[in-house]
Amino acid sequence: MITRGTTNPNRLRRGDRWLAGPQAWRLRRAPEPPVVVDLGYGASPVTAVELHDRLSRVRPDVEVVGIEIDPERVAAAQRLERPGLGFRRGGFEVPLDGRDATVIRAFNVLRQYDEAEVDGAWDRLRSRLAPDGLLVDGTCDELGRLAAWVAVTRDGPQSLTFSWHLRGLDRPSVVAERLPKALIHRNVPGEPVHAFLADLDRHWERQAAHAAYGVRQRFRATAQAMRGAGWPLVDGPARWRLGELTVAWSAVRPHQGP
Repeated sequence: MITRGTTNPNRLRRGDRWLAGPQAWRLRRAPEPPVVVDLGYGASPVTAVELHDRLSRVRPDVEVVGIEIDPERVAAAQRLERPGLGFRRGGFEVPLDGRDATVIRAFNVLRQYDEAEVDGAWDRLRSRLAPDGLLVDGTCDELGRLAAWVAVTRDGPQSLTFSWHLRGLDRPSVVAERLPKALIHRNVPGEPVHAFLADLDRHWERQAAHAAYGVRQRFRATAQAMRGAGWPLVDGPARWRLGELTVAWSAVRPHQGP
């Protein structure tokens, strides 16, 4: 299915920063030049160009492949090809000439599909991953100030990451509108992700006194309180100060979901 194509420079910077940070080991460990796919990059190839710029600092020989189902978008993007950056037509089959992907980034792609189709799409994309490969299924707003993504390996979904632009943040649960498709309809009472976001708002309010020291300190205290309440956060202060929070998928997975 052809996406709407909406994109902006730096829209996916939060996910890129995560790939170049705590997930960089996947690139470094790859025995051959790693292949990173920007699936469904949209009407402009800018996100693929930026992804190559950022990841080549981690692994200079990385190859980024932008894949789009729309042949006109592919033809336009191919004018920007350079060593380590290419574009081709395709979809969930991820055509890579027999190679496996170290990373497949699918941001704002599955949002337009039915929830029932997510599991099948994940299975198909997981089959295209290298042994240490990672599928990133995420959603963000138009400016990239709010984002959420699921990390999926060959073994299935592993974690859910949220990322906020902290300045001016009123309530962390505003990120609910950017939940990935597997969760967007599950933010209702009785579902784990709803409980997580409700608890996050509650601890955010309780840590209001930390605002005197800055929003980063308030967010860090909120994250620490969430961990103390028993939520299995898999990151720490270095990521929290960036307005980023990652929780184990087992804690937020939907009832009767993947």
